[in-house]
Amino acid sequence: MIRFGVIGTSQITQKFIEAASKVEDFALSAVYSRTEETAKKFATKYGIRTIFSDLTAMAKSKEIDAVYIASPNSFHASQAIICMNHGKHVLCEKPIASNMAELQEMINASKTNHVLLMEALKTTFLPNFKVIQDNLHKIGKVRSYFASFCKYSSRYDAYKEGTVLNAFNPVFSNGSLMDIGVYCIYPMVVLFGKPLSIKANGFLLESGVDGEGSIIFRYKESIAVVVHSKITNSYIPSEIQGEQGSILINRIDTPEKVEIRYKDGKVEDITQSQIANSMYYEVNEFIDLIKFNQLESPVNSFKNSLITTEIIEEVRKQIGLIYPADKAEQTYS
Repeated sequence: MIRFGVIGTSQITQKFIEAASKVEDFALSAVYSRTEETAKKFATKYGIRTIFSDLTAMAKSKEIDAVYIASPNSFHASQAIICMNHGKHVLCEKPIASNMAELQEMINASKTNHVLLMEALKTTFLPNFKVIQDNLHKIGKVRSYFASFCKYSSRYDAYKEGTVLNAFNPVFSNGSLMDIGVYCIYPMVVLFGKPLSIKANGFLLESGVDGEGSIIFRYKESIAVVVHSKITNSYIPSEIQGEQGSILINRIDTPEKVEIRYKDGKVEDITQSQIANSMYYEVNEFIDLIKFNQLESPVNSFKNSLITTEIIEEVRKQIGLIYPADKAEQTYS
């Protein structure tokens, strides 16, 4: 069994536990929260034996083998590095880091300590993403990638009333690009690699984070367009256009229906069945990698995470989005 500790007690952690409980060889052993009261309440709900309110104590614990990190984005690097420096494998929620400097430190810690580090970007492990990869050749030369993910945040109403929650606070390296746009960018990188150029637009809220944005990427023989928002909803599918047809994807973050529309009018449904809690697949991959002594995912690889983080950093530069984490000097123990 791979014994996990979880960092963070939010809804995403609860969803992770529900998915992971269906994965063979998963065991939930500990929870960390900044307050002991919160940790106790969470532990009671899920039958967790051990609680921590001291992160270093958790990292040193002999009762866990791996850690799932679902804290605010600005904490990812420091928490992951502390855990890896004490021999723990780390599955870290997307976006894996605030910037390139943080991510490089995380990768260095992984290599130095010979532990697995993987970004928990679920999309690329889903059956309906793999079926896109397997059928991409059917649409001929790819000319365009269009990905849209616009989801009105449940926290935006509070923001408009004057309460700035974590989702719209730059202290936590948040905003639309980091929380939503990454779901459009990471699959693009896995499919097509690093773009040649980037042109970005974004709307910055008064709090200092972006509420929405759009990005145009240029590749050698194609273009890509990404649209993301936390202040509006969108209902249009994403699409990969080729010279012989197009692949339509109902949701780029969690593809549930995928079809090919050929230029002669034929339609081929290539949708695959997949488990409802889509986080199952990333957990299964992570545990398999540990069992086979692999220190890096071939899918959510260091290279793909680095390219994605580099893209996000360039987009932020172009739209003037700066986080406190960009100026911070971190020390880890």
